[in-house]
Amino acid sequence: MHIEIDNKSGFCFGVQRAINKVEKLIENGEAVNCLGDIVHNQEEISRLTKKGMNTIHPDNLDATQNSTVLVRSHGEPPSTFDKLKQNNNKTIDATCPVVSKLQHRIKQSFHDINKKQGQLVIFGKEQHPEVIGLNGHTQNQSIIVTTNDDLIKIDFNKPIEIYSQTTMPLGDFQHIVSEIKLRANNEVTVHDTICRQVAGRVPHLKEFVKKFDKVIFVSGKKSSNGKSLYGVCKSQNPDTYFISSPDEINPEWIRKTDTIGICGATSTPQWLMEEVKHHIEQNIKNDQA
Repeated sequence: MHIEIDNKSGFCFGVQRAINKVEKLIENGEAVNCLGDIVHNQEEISRLTKKGMNTIHPDNLDATQNSTVLVRSHGEPPSTFDKLKQNNNKTIDATCPVVSKLQHRIKQSFHDINKKQGQLVIFGKEQHPEVIGLNGHTQNQSIIVTTNDDLIKIDFNKPIEIYSQTTMPLGDFQHIVSEIKLRANNEVTVHDTICRQVAGRVPHLKEFVKKFDKVIFVSGKKSSNGKSLYGVCKSQNPDTYFISSPDEINPEWIRKTDTIGICGATSTPQWLMEEVKHHIEQNIKNDQA
């Protein structure tokens, strides 16, 4: 049995940067409170929690005072930073640089489009933390669209400026842009703000999963990126299985299998994929010997 881990799966730059900040603070003896899940992967959250990180829910922000608070890679609206400052917290901003740049662009575009009585549209998931942060830079007045059904929110007689959540599928963004342009009776300005480090994994994974009899896709259940990339893998190799931890592997999936590929989301830690490989080698491969 040959088992191979995809060398391009695992944390994206922004997530790794945030985790590095947490680990460095803990090493320096600071009690770190992460605002929301640092990454949509419960296994990694558990690892950092054991080291000393605490996760606070955004709804409990008012009760957080005189503490060290880390803003995760997804970013936050300006109101969050204001509240943290008011409560005398030390804020560690771990917003992904790609997201931070997008926040500044959206803030300026919102100011400019208002002069033309136009609309700023964000393609993304309304309750996703990145989108909540982006919308906060437009005074929560941007129009959030995810599917064609959401386009009813747009007045197509007014100018439109559209951005995207950085982790949305590129094909879906192109589709929604085409629909908007088709219906628009005024100017449409499009900003393709999808992170290419994330988008580039789609064509790579399509080729990676074809090389194996079976594929184990490792991701947190709450990861939207994980759900999306799993769908990509499944479409190219029907024998792809979604797990969040090694003990979820059903031995029947991979019995009498010659080749197994292991891959994951941008929120999947490398160590977890290594554990999956080890689990297969120790508990399944040896069992078949």
